[in-house]
Amino acid sequence: MIKICGIRRLEDLEAINEFMPDMVGFIFASSKRRVSVDEACNIIKHLKEGISTVGVFVNEDIEKVVEISKYIDYIQLHGDEDVAYINEIRSRINNPLIKAIRVQNKEQILEADKLPVEYLLLDTYVKGKYGGCAEVFDYDIIPRITKKFILAGGINKDNINVALNTAACGVDISSGAELNGFKDYNKIKELIKLVKQERIQQQ
Repeated sequence: MIKICGIRRLEDLEAINEFMPDMVGFIFASSKRRVSVDEACNIIKHLKEGISTVGVFVNEDIEKVVEISKYIDYIQLHGDEDVAYINEIRSRINNPLIKAIRVQNKEQILEADKLPVEYLLLDTYVKGKYGGCAEVFDYDIIPRITKKFILAGGINKDNINVALNTAACGVDISSGAELNGFKDYNKIKELIKLVKQERIQQQ
């Protein structure tokens, strides 16, 4: 699967609706790509059916996550949320959960594999940053785990095939789909084409 994250303008949907990624992400945490709930809902109204929506949160107040969950399909927790936090969220909403892990070592991934979530999202660790660093981590440290996982961090058209040849079920792309800080039609087109080609080869 391919997720294009950091959607924030209606203009972004020209390529999204034409080339149909599996998911699009809306960032509700502090970020240059942050959107308000109203902005996200307005974009979602124009989103083609069949594309799932993901809300990205970092150490957010649980009440706010519960409220926003009414408007989106998946909840992505991209901060330091622990098992107690995840269980509380799980008890209050039915949305599938994605837990992001800023990868530092193999043991950390093995521990995360026990979390009560549907997916893990393995992202590059950069001190003081919760994602959006545009840097790739060493995929060789990923151990065999039971959960489905998505790769993030610095993925672009030049290195996406490396990510697609791991055991990951998908890739999460933000800066790699941008030109001059905004989502780019041609980059989105090319990235989705590469993912679909890989799917065909694996069949």
